[in-house]
Amino acid sequence: MVLTHEIRTATQKVAGECLSFLRNSPSPFHAVDHCKSELAKHGFQQLREDANWGDHVKASGKYYVTRNQSSLIAFTVGGEYKATGGAGGFKIVGAHTDSPCFVLKPRTAEKSCGYKMVGLQTYGGGLWHTWFDRDLSIAGRVVFRNGGELASKLIRVDKPIMRIPNLAIHLTTADERTKGFNFNKETHLLPMLCTEMMSQLVNEAPEAEKEKNADAPKHHAEILNVIARECGVDAKDLVDFELYVYDTQEPIIGGLYDEFIFSARIDNQISCYSGMAALFAVDDAAVQKDSMVNMVAVYDHEEVGSNSHVGASSAFTNDVIRRVVACFSDHHDAFEQALRASFVASVDGVHGVHPNYTERHQMNHRPLMHKGPTIKYNSNQRYATNSVGSAIMKRCADLAEVPFQEVCVKNDSPCGSTIGPIISTSTGILTVDLGNAMLSMHSVREQCGTVDLLYMNRLLESFFKNYSAVRKSLPVE
Repeated sequence: MVLTHEIRTATQKVAGECLSFLRNSPSPFHAVDHCKSELAKHGFQQLREDANWGDHVKASGKYYVTRNQSSLIAFTVGGEYKATGGAGGFKIVGAHTDSPCFVLKPRTAEKSCGYKMVGLQTYGGGLWHTWFDRDLSIAGRVVFRNGGELASKLIRVDKPIMRIPNLAIHLTTADERTKGFNFNKETHLLPMLCTEMMSQLVNEAPEAEKEKNADAPKHHAEILNVIARECGVDAKDLVDFELYVYDTQEPIIGGLYDEFIFSARIDNQISCYSGMAALFAVDDAAVQKDSMVNMVAVYDHEEVGSNSHVGASSAFTNDVIRRVVACFSDHHDAFEQALRASFVASVDGVHGVHPNYTERHQMNHRPLMHKGPTIKYNSNQRYATNSVGSAIMKRCADLAEVPFQEVCVKNDSPCGSTIGPIISTSTGILTVDLGNAMLSMHSVREQCGTVDLLYMNRLLESFFKNYSAVRKSLPVE
Protein backbone atom coordinates (compact mmCIF):
# COMPACT_ATOMS: atom_id res chain seq x y z
CA MET A 1 0.00 0.00 0.00
CA VAL A 2 1.29 3.44 -0.94
CA LEU A 3 1.63 6.02 1.83
CA THR A 4 -0.61 9.00 1.03
CA HIS A 5 -1.13 12.52 2.39
CA GLU A 6 -4.60 11.42 3.52
CA ILE A 7 -3.10 8.65 5.68
CA ARG A 8 -0.44 11.00 7.02
CA THR A 9 -3.09 13.56 8.03
CA ALA A 10 -5.28 10.92 9.70
CA THR A 11 -2.22 9.75 11.63
CA GLN A 12 -1.85 13.06 13.47
CA LYS A 13 -4.98 12.60 15.61
CA VAL A 14 -4.10 9.00 16.43
CA ALA A 15 -0.53 9.91 17.38
CA GLY A 16 -1.79 12.65 19.70
CA GLU A 17 -4.12 10.21 21.45
CA CYS A 18 -1.30 7.71 21.87
CA LEU A 19 0.98 10.39 23.35
CA SER A 20 -1.73 11.15 25.90
CA PHE A 21 -1.89 7.48 26.87
CA LEU A 22 1.89 7.26 27.29
CA ARG A 23 2.08 10.53 29.19
CA ASN A 24 -0.58 9.45 31.68
CA SER A 25 0.78 5.96 32.28
CA PRO A 26 4.12 6.00 34.18
CA SER A 27 3.21 2.68 35.86
CA PRO A 28 0.88 -0.28 35.15
CA PHE A 29 -1.48 1.13 37.79
CA HIS A 30 -1.67 4.44 35.98
CA ALA A 31 -2.14 2.73 32.61
CA VAL A 32 -5.20 0.92 33.94
CA ASP A 33 -6.44 4.09 35.62
CA HIS A 34 -6.18 5.94 32.31
CA CYS A 35 -8.06 3.12 30.57
CA LYS A 36 -10.79 3.40 33.20
CA SER A 37 -11.16 7.14 32.56
CA GLU A 38 -11.49 6.58 28.82
CA LEU A 39 -13.94 3.71 29.31
CA ALA A 40 -16.12 5.88 31.54
CA LYS A 41 -16.19 8.59 28.85
CA HIS A 42 -17.49 5.98 26.39
CA GLY A 43 -20.27 4.76 28.68
CA PHE A 44 -18.73 1.55 30.02
CA GLN A 45 -20.00 0.27 33.37
CA GLN A 46 -17.56 -1.05 35.96
CA LEU A 47 -18.07 -4.55 37.34
CA ARG A 48 -16.48 -5.94 40.48
CA GLU A 49 -15.11 -9.46 40.77
CA ASP A 50 -16.51 -9.79 44.30
CA ALA A 51 -20.08 -8.87 43.23
CA ASN A 52 -22.89 -10.58 41.34
CA TRP A 53 -22.87 -9.98 37.57
CA GLY A 54 -26.12 -11.71 36.72
CA ASP A 55 -28.27 -8.63 37.22
CA HIS A 56 -25.94 -6.32 35.28
CA VAL A 57 -24.44 -7.94 32.17
CA LYS A 58 -26.95 -7.64 29.32
CA ALA A 59 -26.93 -7.81 25.53
CA SER A 60 -25.68 -4.55 23.94
CA GLY A 61 -24.04 -3.61 27.25
CA LYS A 62 -20.54 -2.18 27.76
CA TYR A 63 -18.50 -3.23 30.80
CA TYR A 64 -15.05 -3.47 32.33
CA VAL A 65 -13.45 -5.13 35.34
CA THR A 66 -10.02 -4.66 36.94
CA ARG A 67 -7.79 -6.90 39.01
CA ASN A 68 -5.16 -5.45 41.35
CA GLN A 69 -5.60 -2.05 39.63
CA SER A 70 -2.91 -3.16 37.14
CA SER A 71 -4.83 -5.51 34.81
CA LEU A 72 -8.12 -4.75 33.09
CA ILE A 73 -10.63 -6.47 30.83
CA ALA A 74 -13.20 -4.37 28.94
CA PHE A 75 -15.93 -5.77 26.71
CA THR A 76 -19.11 -5.09 24.78
CA VAL A 77 -21.81 -7.75 24.51
CA GLY A 78 -23.42 -8.07 21.10
CA GLY A 79 -27.13 -7.36 20.90
CA GLU A 80 -27.60 -10.74 19.17
CA TYR A 81 -25.33 -12.61 21.58
CA LYS A 82 -26.21 -16.20 22.45
CA ALA A 83 -23.81 -18.16 24.63
CA THR A 84 -24.48 -21.55 23.02
CA GLY A 85 -24.85 -22.85 19.49
CA GLY A 86 -21.23 -22.30 18.42
CA ALA A 87 -21.53 -18.58 17.66
CA GLY A 88 -21.24 -17.03 21.12
CA GLY A 89 -17.50 -16.50 21.12
CA PHE A 90 -15.23 -13.67 22.25
CA LYS A 91 -13.11 -11.52 19.93
CA ILE A 92 -10.21 -10.63 22.20
CA VAL A 93 -7.36 -8.13 21.79
CA GLY A 94 -4.64 -8.79 24.36
CA ALA A 95 -1.73 -6.55 25.41
CA HIS A 96 0.28 -5.76 28.54
CA THR A 97 0.55 -2.73 30.80
CA ASP A 98 4.07 -3.23 32.19
CA SER A 99 7.50 -2.35 30.82
CA PRO A 100 11.08 -3.01 32.02
CA CYS A 101 12.03 -0.51 34.71
CA PHE A 102 13.28 -0.21 38.27
CA VAL A 103 11.14 -0.84 41.35
CA LEU A 104 11.90 0.48 44.84
CA LYS A 105 13.16 -2.17 47.25
CA PRO A 106 11.34 -2.90 50.56
CA ARG A 107 14.28 -1.19 52.25
CA THR A 108 15.70 1.54 50.03
CA ALA A 109 18.03 3.47 52.36
CA GLU A 110 21.58 3.47 50.96
CA LYS A 111 24.50 5.87 51.50
CA SER A 112 27.83 6.45 49.82
CA CYS A 113 30.43 9.22 50.23
CA GLY A 114 28.02 11.80 51.60
CA TYR A 115 25.19 10.98 49.19
CA LYS A 116 21.83 9.48 50.06
CA MET A 117 21.00 6.79 47.54
CA VAL A 118 17.91 4.70 46.77
CA GLY A 119 17.96 0.90 46.61
CA LEU A 120 16.23 -0.49 43.51
CA GLN A 121 15.22 -3.84 42.05
CA THR A 122 15.42 -4.45 38.31
CA TYR A 123 12.06 -5.38 36.76
CA GLY A 124 12.16 -7.36 33.53
CA GLY A 125 14.95 -7.39 30.97
CA GLY A 126 15.78 -3.75 30.49
CA LEU A 127 18.62 -2.15 28.57
CA TRP A 128 19.84 -0.82 31.91
CA HIS A 129 22.74 1.23 30.52
CA THR A 130 20.15 3.55 28.92
CA TRP A 131 18.92 4.57 32.39
CA PHE A 132 22.19 6.31 33.26
CA ASP A 133 22.05 10.12 33.22
CA ARG A 134 18.25 10.25 33.00
CA ASP A 135 15.99 12.53 35.08
CA LEU A 136 14.07 10.02 37.16
CA SER A 137 11.08 10.01 39.46
CA ILE A 138 8.62 7.53 41.01
CA ALA A 139 5.01 6.49 40.44
CA GLY A 140 2.79 3.67 41.64
CA ARG A 141 0.57 2.57 44.50
CA VAL A 142 0.92 3.43 48.18
CA VAL A 143 -0.88 1.90 51.17
CA PHE A 144 -1.25 4.03 54.30
CA ARG A 145 -3.20 4.39 57.52
CA ASN A 146 -6.18 6.72 57.36
CA GLY A 147 -7.57 7.03 60.86
CA GLY A 148 -8.29 3.49 61.98
CA GLU A 149 -8.48 2.15 58.42
CA LEU A 150 -6.09 1.20 55.65
CA ALA A 151 -6.32 3.11 52.39
CA SER A 152 -4.41 3.21 49.10
CA LYS A 153 -3.69 5.83 46.48
CA LEU A 154 -1.96 6.03 43.12
CA ILE A 155 0.78 8.65 43.18
CA ARG A 156 3.07 10.23 40.64
CA VAL A 157 5.90 12.52 41.72
CA ASP A 158 5.89 14.90 38.79
CA LYS A 159 9.49 16.15 39.00
CA PRO A 160 12.92 14.54 38.68
CA ILE A 161 14.10 13.53 42.15
CA MET A 162 16.77 10.92 41.33
CA ARG A 163 19.58 10.31 38.86
CA ILE A 164 22.04 7.49 38.13
CA PRO A 165 25.22 9.28 37.03
CA ASN A 166 27.44 7.68 34.43
CA LEU A 167 31.13 7.06 35.03
CA ALA A 168 33.29 9.64 33.27
CA ILE A 169 35.33 8.25 30.40
CA HIS A 170 38.55 9.35 32.11
CA LEU A 171 37.78 6.93 34.98
CA THR A 172 37.07 3.90 32.83
CA THR A 173 39.69 1.26 32.09
CA ALA A 174 41.16 0.70 28.65
CA ASP A 175 39.23 -2.56 28.51
CA GLU A 176 35.97 -0.76 29.25
CA ARG A 177 36.64 1.85 26.59
CA THR A 178 37.23 -0.75 23.88
CA LYS A 179 34.91 -3.59 24.91
CA GLY A 180 32.09 -1.58 26.44
CA PHE A 181 31.35 -0.28 29.92
CA ASN A 182 30.35 -3.07 32.29
CA PHE A 183 28.37 -2.37 35.43
CA ASN A 184 27.01 -4.36 38.34
CA LYS A 185 23.23 -4.23 38.58
CA GLU A 186 23.30 -4.31 42.38
CA THR A 187 26.01 -1.76 43.13
CA HIS A 188 26.16 0.57 40.11
CA LEU A 189 22.45 1.25 39.57
CA LEU A 190 21.83 3.22 42.76
CA PRO A 191 20.32 6.63 41.97
CA MET A 192 21.38 9.69 43.97
CA LEU A 193 18.56 11.27 45.95
CA CYS A 194 20.38 14.12 47.73
CA THR A 195 23.54 15.00 49.64
CA GLU A 196 23.72 14.46 53.37
CA MET A 197 25.01 18.01 53.70
CA MET A 198 21.90 19.53 52.12
CA SER A 199 19.71 17.13 54.07
CA GLN A 200 21.19 18.36 57.33
CA LEU A 201 20.78 21.99 56.34
CA VAL A 202 17.16 21.68 55.22
CA ASN A 203 16.10 19.44 58.08
CA GLU A 204 18.13 21.43 60.66
CA ALA A 205 18.90 18.56 63.09
CA PRO A 206 22.37 17.10 62.41
CA GLU A 207 22.20 13.73 60.68
CA ALA A 208 24.59 12.13 63.18
CA GLU A 209 22.38 13.20 66.09
CA LYS A 210 19.31 11.66 64.47
CA GLU A 211 20.98 8.37 63.66
CA LYS A 212 22.50 8.07 67.15
CA ASN A 213 18.99 7.83 68.59
CA ALA A 214 17.42 5.59 65.94
CA ASP A 215 17.76 2.20 64.35
CA ALA A 216 18.96 2.04 60.77
CA PRO A 217 16.01 3.38 58.76
CA LYS A 218 14.32 1.33 56.04
CA HIS A 219 14.02 4.45 53.91
CA HIS A 220 15.52 7.91 53.95
CA ALA A 221 13.16 10.43 55.53
CA GLU A 222 13.30 12.56 52.38
CA ILE A 223 11.74 9.96 50.12
CA LEU A 224 9.13 9.02 52.73
CA ASN A 225 8.18 12.68 53.03
CA VAL A 226 7.79 12.99 49.25
CA ILE A 227 5.56 9.91 49.15
CA ALA A 228 3.52 11.02 52.15
CA ARG A 229 2.99 14.48 50.68
CA GLU A 230 1.58 12.94 47.50
CA CYS A 231 -0.80 10.86 49.63
CA GLY A 232 -1.82 13.76 51.87
CA VAL A 233 -0.74 11.98 55.05
CA ASP A 234 2.14 12.03 57.55
CA ALA A 235 5.17 9.88 56.80
CA LYS A 236 4.53 7.84 59.97
CA ASP A 237 1.22 6.67 58.46
CA LEU A 238 2.82 5.05 55.42
CA VAL A 239 2.50 1.25 55.49
CA ASP A 240 3.86 -0.07 52.18
CA PHE A 241 4.17 0.76 48.50
CA GLU A 242 4.77 -0.53 44.97
CA LEU A 243 6.65 2.29 43.32
CA TYR A 244 8.17 2.25 39.83
CA VAL A 245 10.97 4.47 38.62
CA TYR A 246 10.13 6.36 35.44
CA ASP A 247 11.91 8.80 33.14
CA THR A 248 10.36 12.24 33.45
CA GLN A 249 11.14 13.21 29.84
CA GLU A 250 7.81 13.57 28.05
CA PRO A 251 6.75 11.43 25.08
CA ILE A 252 7.16 13.41 21.88
CA ILE A 253 6.54 13.24 18.15
CA GLY A 254 9.84 13.64 16.31
CA GLY A 255 11.83 13.11 13.16
CA LEU A 256 12.20 15.62 10.34
CA TYR A 257 8.67 14.88 9.10
CA ASP A 258 7.10 14.21 12.51
CA GLU A 259 6.78 10.52 11.67
CA PHE A 260 8.12 8.92 14.87
CA ILE A 261 7.18 8.70 18.52
CA PHE A 262 10.06 8.85 20.99
CA SER A 263 8.95 7.72 24.42
CA ALA A 264 9.30 5.37 27.34
CA ARG A 265 6.99 2.31 27.52
CA ILE A 266 6.16 2.08 23.81
CA ASP A 267 6.50 -1.63 24.53
CA ASN A 268 3.69 -2.23 25.16
CA GLN A 269 1.43 0.68 26.02
CA ILE A 270 0.90 1.59 22.36
CA SER A 271 -0.84 -1.78 21.98
CA CYS A 272 -3.03 -1.06 25.02
CA TYR A 273 -3.94 2.23 23.37
CA SER A 274 -4.74 0.62 20.01
CA GLY A 275 -6.90 -2.07 21.59
CA MET A 276 -8.95 0.52 23.46
CA ALA A 277 -9.19 2.79 20.40
CA ALA A 278 -10.53 -0.10 18.30
CA LEU A 279 -13.07 -1.05 20.96
CA PHE A 280 -14.37 2.54 21.05
CA ALA A 281 -14.47 2.73 17.24
CA VAL A 282 -17.19 0.05 17.05
CA ASP A 283 -20.34 2.16 17.46
CA ASP A 284 -23.46 1.16 19.38
CA ALA A 285 -25.36 0.27 16.20
CA ALA A 286 -22.67 -2.26 15.23
CA VAL A 287 -22.63 -3.70 18.76
CA GLN A 288 -26.40 -4.20 18.67
CA LYS A 289 -26.10 -6.27 15.48
CA ASP A 290 -23.20 -8.36 16.77
CA SER A 291 -23.61 -11.97 17.91
CA MET A 292 -20.28 -12.09 19.77
CA VAL A 293 -18.43 -10.26 22.54
CA ASN A 294 -15.73 -7.70 21.72
CA MET A 295 -13.05 -7.71 24.42
CA VAL A 296 -9.78 -5.95 25.24
CA ALA A 297 -7.60 -7.50 27.95
CA VAL A 298 -4.49 -5.69 29.22
CA TYR A 299 -2.34 -7.59 31.70
CA ASP A 300 0.41 -6.77 34.15
CA HIS A 301 3.64 -8.79 34.63
CA GLU A 302 4.26 -9.83 31.01
CA GLU A 303 7.85 -8.62 31.25
CA VAL A 304 8.53 -11.04 34.13
CA GLY A 305 6.75 -14.11 32.76
CA SER A 306 3.02 -13.44 33.42
CA ASN A 307 2.98 -15.90 36.33
CA SER A 308 0.90 -14.00 38.84
CA HIS A 309 -2.74 -13.63 39.83
CA VAL A 310 -3.02 -10.68 37.43
CA GLY A 311 -0.81 -11.90 34.58
CA ALA A 312 -1.90 -13.46 31.31
CA SER A 313 -1.29 -16.94 32.74
CA SER A 314 -3.71 -16.30 35.61
CA ALA A 315 -7.37 -17.32 35.70
CA PHE A 316 -8.45 -13.72 34.99
CA THR A 317 -9.37 -14.28 31.33
CA ASN A 318 -11.21 -17.55 31.93
CA ASP A 319 -12.95 -16.10 35.00
CA VAL A 320 -14.38 -13.19 33.03
CA ILE A 321 -15.43 -15.29 30.04
CA ARG A 322 -17.08 -17.89 32.28
CA ARG A 323 -19.03 -15.26 34.21
CA VAL A 324 -20.22 -13.47 31.07
CA VAL A 325 -21.36 -16.75 29.54
CA ALA A 326 -23.17 -17.65 32.77
CA CYS A 327 -25.23 -14.45 32.47
CA PHE A 328 -26.76 -15.82 29.26
CA SER A 329 -26.82 -19.60 29.65
CA ASP A 330 -26.83 -22.26 32.35
CA HIS A 331 -25.96 -25.01 29.89
CA HIS A 332 -23.30 -27.29 31.37
CA ASP A 333 -20.77 -26.74 28.55
CA ALA A 334 -21.66 -23.22 27.41
CA PHE A 335 -18.27 -21.96 28.62
CA GLU A 336 -16.39 -24.55 26.56
CA GLN A 337 -18.50 -23.74 23.51
CA ALA A 338 -17.64 -20.05 23.90
CA LEU A 339 -13.91 -20.78 24.08
CA ARG A 340 -14.00 -22.80 20.87
CA ALA A 341 -15.75 -19.95 19.05
CA SER A 342 -13.29 -17.33 20.31
CA PHE A 343 -10.10 -15.76 18.95
CA VAL A 344 -7.23 -13.78 20.51
CA ALA A 345 -5.17 -11.12 18.74
CA SER A 346 -2.12 -10.80 21.00
CA VAL A 347 -0.57 -7.42 20.25
CA ASP A 348 2.98 -6.58 21.32
CA GLY A 349 6.01 -4.78 19.91
CA VAL A 350 8.00 -6.18 16.97
CA HIS A 351 11.71 -5.66 16.38
CA GLY A 352 11.84 -3.38 13.37
CA VAL A 353 14.92 -3.75 11.18
CA HIS A 354 17.73 -1.67 12.64
CA PRO A 355 19.43 0.32 9.84
CA ASN A 356 22.82 0.03 11.57
CA TYR A 357 22.51 -3.68 12.40
CA THR A 358 20.69 -5.17 9.42
CA GLU A 359 22.62 -8.42 9.78
CA ARG A 360 20.76 -9.15 13.03
CA HIS A 361 17.52 -9.67 11.11
CA GLN A 362 16.56 -12.54 8.83
CA MET A 363 17.02 -11.17 5.32
CA ASN A 364 13.47 -12.01 4.15
CA HIS A 365 11.78 -10.91 7.38
CA ARG A 366 12.69 -7.32 8.13
CA PRO A 367 9.73 -5.30 9.51
CA LEU A 368 9.73 -1.65 8.52
CA MET A 369 7.95 1.34 9.98
CA HIS A 370 4.92 2.66 8.05
CA LYS A 371 4.47 -0.74 6.37
CA GLY A 372 1.68 -1.91 8.66
CA PRO A 373 1.27 -4.40 11.53
CA THR A 374 3.55 -7.43 11.55
CA ILE A 375 2.38 -11.01 12.13
CA LYS A 376 4.87 -13.00 14.21
CA TYR A 377 5.83 -16.61 13.47
CA ASN A 378 7.93 -19.09 15.43
CA SER A 379 7.88 -22.85 14.84
CA ASN A 380 9.01 -23.45 18.44
CA GLN A 381 5.83 -21.80 19.70
CA ARG A 382 7.42 -18.69 21.13
CA TYR A 383 4.54 -17.09 19.25
CA ALA A 384 1.09 -18.66 19.00
CA THR A 385 0.44 -17.91 15.32
CA ASN A 386 -0.64 -20.72 13.01
CA SER A 387 -1.86 -20.67 9.39
CA VAL A 388 -5.55 -20.34 10.32
CA GLY A 389 -4.99 -17.49 12.74
CA SER A 390 -2.71 -15.59 10.36
CA ALA A 391 -5.15 -16.08 7.46
CA ILE A 392 -7.98 -14.62 9.56
CA MET A 393 -5.95 -11.54 10.52
CA LYS A 394 -4.73 -11.05 6.95
CA ARG A 395 -8.32 -11.11 5.72
CA CYS A 396 -9.33 -8.57 8.37
CA ALA A 397 -6.40 -6.41 7.20
CA ASP A 398 -7.51 -6.67 3.58
CA LEU A 399 -11.06 -5.62 4.48
CA ALA A 400 -9.68 -2.53 6.23
CA GLU A 401 -7.19 -1.81 3.42
CA VAL A 402 -4.33 -2.14 5.91
CA PRO A 403 -0.94 -3.50 4.79
CA PHE A 404 0.69 -6.19 6.88
CA GLN A 405 4.16 -7.69 7.28
CA GLU A 406 5.53 -11.02 8.50
CA VAL A 407 8.49 -11.76 10.76
CA CYS A 408 10.44 -14.67 12.13
CA VAL A 409 13.88 -14.59 13.74
CA LYS A 410 17.05 -16.10 12.37
CA ASN A 411 17.77 -19.68 13.39
CA ASP A 412 20.94 -18.55 15.14
CA SER A 413 19.14 -15.82 17.10
CA PRO A 414 17.09 -16.10 20.30
CA CYS A 415 13.39 -15.32 20.06
CA GLY A 416 11.40 -13.37 22.62
CA SER A 417 7.87 -14.29 23.53
CA THR A 418 4.71 -12.59 24.73
CA ILE A 419 1.25 -13.24 26.14
CA GLY A 420 0.00 -15.05 23.01
CA PRO A 421 1.28 -18.56 23.79
CA ILE A 422 0.37 -18.09 27.46
CA ILE A 423 -3.27 -17.17 26.82
CA SER A 424 -3.57 -19.82 24.12
CA THR A 425 -2.27 -22.45 26.55
CA SER A 426 -4.45 -21.43 29.49
CA THR A 427 -7.68 -21.00 27.48
CA GLY A 428 -7.29 -23.18 24.39
CA ILE A 429 -8.39 -20.22 22.26
CA LEU A 430 -7.00 -19.83 18.74
CA THR A 431 -4.43 -17.03 18.93
CA VAL A 432 -2.27 -14.97 16.61
CA ASP A 433 0.67 -12.80 17.67
CA LEU A 434 1.23 -9.48 15.93
CA GLY A 435 2.53 -5.99 16.61
CA ASN A 436 4.04 -2.81 15.21
CA ALA A 437 7.69 -2.40 14.25
CA MET A 438 9.74 -0.46 16.79
CA LEU A 439 13.36 0.30 17.65
CA SER A 440 15.25 0.40 20.96
CA MET A 441 12.93 -2.17 22.55
CA HIS A 442 13.40 -2.25 26.36
CA SER A 443 15.40 0.99 26.35
CA VAL A 444 14.37 3.82 28.65
CA ARG A 445 13.40 5.67 25.42
CA GLU A 446 11.95 3.66 22.54
CA GLN A 447 10.86 4.57 19.02
CA CYS A 448 7.97 3.65 16.73
CA GLY A 449 6.29 5.01 13.61
CA THR A 450 3.13 7.12 13.78
CA VAL A 451 1.55 5.69 10.62
CA ASP A 452 1.61 2.17 12.05
CA LEU A 453 -0.55 3.32 14.95
CA LEU A 454 -3.29 4.25 12.49
CA TYR A 455 -2.90 0.95 10.66
CA MET A 456 -3.08 -1.08 13.89
CA ASN A 457 -6.19 0.80 15.06
CA ARG A 458 -7.91 0.11 11.74
CA LEU A 459 -6.86 -3.55 11.72
CA LEU A 460 -8.18 -4.20 15.24
CA GLU A 461 -11.41 -2.34 14.44
CA SER A 462 -11.79 -4.54 11.37
CA PHE A 463 -11.14 -7.61 13.52
CA PHE A 464 -14.00 -6.65 15.86
CA LYS A 465 -16.34 -5.91 12.95
CA ASN A 466 -15.47 -8.70 10.50
CA TYR A 467 -14.15 -11.69 12.46
CA SER A 468 -17.48 -13.53 12.66
CA ALA A 469 -17.96 -13.59 8.91
CA VAL A 470 -14.30 -14.37 8.19
CA ARG A 471 -14.23 -17.27 10.65
CA LYS A 472 -17.37 -18.83 9.16
CA SER A 473 -15.58 -19.12 5.83
CA LEU A 474 -12.69 -21.00 7.48
CA PRO A 475 -14.10 -23.60 9.89
CA VAL A 476 -11.50 -25.72 11.73
CA GLU A 477 -12.45 -28.68 13.92
